[in-house]
Amino acid sequence: MVKLDIISDPICPWCYIGKTNLDKALLDFPDHPFVIEWHPFQLNPDMPASGMDRRAYLEAKFGGQEGAVRAYAPVAEHAEKSGAVINFEAIKTTPNTIDAHRLIHWAGIEGRQTFVVDLLFKAYFVEGRDIGNHEVLADIADTAEMDAATVMKLLGSDADTDDIKARDLHSRKMGVNSVPTFIVAQKHAVPGAQPPEVWTKVIQEIMEKLEEDA
Repeated sequence: MVKLDIISDPICPWCYIGKTNLDKALLDFPDHPFVIEWHPFQLNPDMPASGMDRRAYLEAKFGGQEGAVRAYAPVAEHAEKSGAVINFEAIKTTPNTIDAHRLIHWAGIEGRQTFVVDLLFKAYFVEGRDIGNHEVLADIADTAEMDAATVMKLLGSDADTDDIKARDLHSRKMGVNSVPTFIVAQKHAVPGAQPPEVWTKVIQEIMEKLEEDA
């Protein structure tokens, strides 16, 4: 098996598109060699704990409404091409994602990490839910068959917060400055939302190499 580490943020549209493209490629390889693990990266580490109005956030980040529209035009184009549904009108809040990253970490301990990442993307981009809200996160945990009451209790504490921040900082020190970043076999970095064809080629090459080594 081959480790595939994915550094991402659940409010990053390119991460959502990148995962959608990866999933398309993986469908053609039911016996693919990847063991996938998700790692935290906060696009907005200084975001207030309660988040902020999404329109105000985008206009501040991209210099007004026109800048925000220009910045998101490629996102809409690539999302449509990949089949990743993004309901822009439904998204009212840009959350702080530290707690969503904590949930992803806990899901990893229970072997439900990718499922929870899927649910977070759906909740945020399709349903427009505030994934910084503890009740929303506990509901997602429940859907993933995690113990929602335990997750709610953990979210009310600072459990693993320092660990998430340290792992985020570690990725930045390694040179990661944008997400998604995929790291194949702990050696090769594949940045950005690559199309399915790129992943198909990567998987074929890895499987051929594994066959040779066997």
